[in-house]
Amino acid sequence: MTDSLTPSATALQSQLPPAWQTRLWRSTLNNRSLAIGLLIIASLGIVALLAPWLAPHDPYLQDTANRMVPPFWHDTGSWTHPLGTDRLGRDYLSRLIFGARISLFIGLVVALISGLIGTTLGVLAGYFGGRVDAVVSYLLTTRLAMPVVLVALAMASLIGGSMLTVTLLLGLLLWDRFAVVARSATQQLRDAEYVQAAQALGCPLPYILLREVLPNIAGALIVVATLEVANAILLEATLSFLGMGVQPPSPSWGLMIAEGKTYMFFQPWVITIPGGALFMLVLAINLLGDGLRDLSAPGGRNE
Repeated sequence: MTDSLTPSATALQSQLPPAWQTRLWRSTLNNRSLAIGLLIIASLGIVALLAPWLAPHDPYLQDTANRMVPPFWHDTGSWTHPLGTDRLGRDYLSRLIFGARISLFIGLVVALISGLIGTTLGVLAGYFGGRVDAVVSYLLTTRLAMPVVLVALAMASLIGGSMLTVTLLLGLLLWDRFAVVARSATQQLRDAEYVQAAQALGCPLPYILLREVLPNIAGALIVVATLEVANAILLEATLSFLGMGVQPPSPSWGLMIAEGKTYMFFQPWVITIPGGALFMLVLAINLLGDGLRDLSAPGGRNE
């Protein structure tokens, strides 16, 4: 008598999700920080991708006859411009939607650039040690001695502020956390049995670093990446607020706050709306990072 499954049972089993996917889904739902962060970021990501179709007006179109129209909840507000207009008559909701694109793009690209630089330096320093570690440590100390905002302001004033300039400057300045985490994690893994086995088999160095070391430190690096995305978004808003970041008429949230600061005592919504959007995005990214840290911790973290 065989123990083989019937055709119908086999078909049903093939339709069921793998056990690891089920555990991951349940862990995500049980982790409130991760679930809330994912929900907010996914919503903002969809809004950013569909911005040309969701925005009710052209974010660059000026209408001086409708300057400083308040949001719909004010007595003189209008549903034609649900969140009002700015000092040039541009629709605030449309600029807010397109501003999400700028913030997410800069945050993700900065994290990618800084992650590549920091992870490369950290893995090499942790794996080889000795002089390589000393050189990387010197570069890390030099980088930590430079205030990011001041250096970015100085370079942007020399080069000229733009979205490309801000992205490259922040990407070249925010690699230190990646380097520290990658170096520490690699030092713990370089004497692991599977790494020594790969060395004994004569595997080339790129194979060992990319296939044996990097996948085992990826979890910690992903958590660092979420923090750096939030940090980059805040720094971009800071530079744009100071006039050295994204330049007008681009709908950057930091630039919207800077343009509305003159009216903050009479029409406070001109800074509370983009400020609230910036707060929600950074909060969601930090919640996501906190949730990923919980999932990557051995056995999870006790609440």
